[in-house]
Amino acid sequence: MREMKSVYLIVVLFLWSILPISGKNDVRVSDRLNSEVKLLEIVDAVLERSESQYKLLAQNLKPGEWPRTWENNRLYTVDAYGWISGFYPGTLAYLYEHSNDVTLWNEIEKRLKEMEKLQFFSGHHDLGFMMYCSFGNVFRLTGNPSYEKILIQSAKSLASRFDPRVESIKSWDQVKSLDGIRVLQFPVIIDNLMNLELLFFASKVTGDPYYRLIAEKHARTTLKNHVRPDFSSYHVVDYDPVTGNVRSKETQQGFADNSTWARGQAWGIYGFTMIYRETKDPAFLMVARGMADFFLNHPNLPEDKIPYWDFNVGQPGYVPVWNYDPGKYPFVPRDVSAAAIVASALLELSGYVDAKTAGKYLKNAKEMLTSMLSPAYLAEEGTNGGFILKHASGGVPGNHEVDVSLSYADYYFIESLMKLKKTGYNPKN
Repeated sequence: MREMKSVYLIVVLFLWSILPISGKNDVRVSDRLNSEVKLLEIVDAVLERSESQYKLLAQNLKPGEWPRTWENNRLYTVDAYGWISGFYPGTLAYLYEHSNDVTLWNEIEKRLKEMEKLQFFSGHHDLGFMMYCSFGNVFRLTGNPSYEKILIQSAKSLASRFDPRVESIKSWDQVKSLDGIRVLQFPVIIDNLMNLELLFFASKVTGDPYYRLIAEKHARTTLKNHVRPDFSSYHVVDYDPVTGNVRSKETQQGFADNSTWARGQAWGIYGFTMIYRETKDPAFLMVARGMADFFLNHPNLPEDKIPYWDFNVGQPGYVPVWNYDPGKYPFVPRDVSAAAIVASALLELSGYVDAKTAGKYLKNAKEMLTSMLSPAYLAEEGTNGGFILKHASGGVPGNHEVDVSLSYADYYFIESLMKLKKTGYNPKN
């Protein structure tokens, strides 16, 4: 059966490969022989292929290394304290959930053992990414009480960064503005919404409302100051740590302070959707929907629904705060990680809205995933160092991780496929 699925996947990908492609990566959804209807049929085959890819990736890793990116035929890694360390074991957990492959499980256990020390780390805000994507997923599968204990301690460490004067969790310590002139005093980035899920979890399993309380306060502060009236978003808001007042609204990874960084918008859609799930506060549902609609309706979103790394690159009225050279790249880089995050968020968000809106969100999520399943974005088996997706962009302003593979793109892509398997697929939606 596995061999038949693999043959079917090869045939489907071949058909995709000969269809017209507009732009560098832009796959015309309308030209794919009604490929959206075939989406669920090939999910299992893609998951199996992804398992093979991550076994290859595991072979390429040395002890103490966690995958970061594959660039110029070279693997780049971080240590356990890198903010992305949780995505690798988290992806393995989803793949193990699909296959029950003992090889994947052995790699998960080895990685979690090395990451136990992180439960006491409080050096930045990304403990949710690091611990909930890894230990959280494995606890969901096993119910192992030792993992629950580690997650509770991780929540305590994350909560230590909360300041009641700002009513936010401080993202970073001592970081300069992108222009290199000012030092930010209390920077909060929109990504931080994603780490709040760890806090909600801690309150549920301990019965202590404190974690949930600070998560809600942080979310409301973010809604107030990061989200613009049109539901676009700022990447960074810097606060006065004494008064709690806003000092500046800017970017560290986008094109301009007033532009919309695609992955930042994606974090907002996913984050506020999750927060609505945990709170049932309609204000969070409203902002999740508004940010999703901004993303999906933006005139600069390519036809294949894989966004450029920033929605406003080179547009009038958006002045880059760094030395941007439009001639550096022969194309505006895409960010498939933003699409993967949004696709996963839309699959959940569709369950909280009316039928018509749900249909729209499901249709867009499926179109994004259909693009990601095409040869334009899905790496061939045995290539790409073991990473699954191509064409993500991590830090274009710093000229690093531009048009490469990234571990978190893989994570949210696999999460999306697992969500599709659990909820089923109705081509009429």
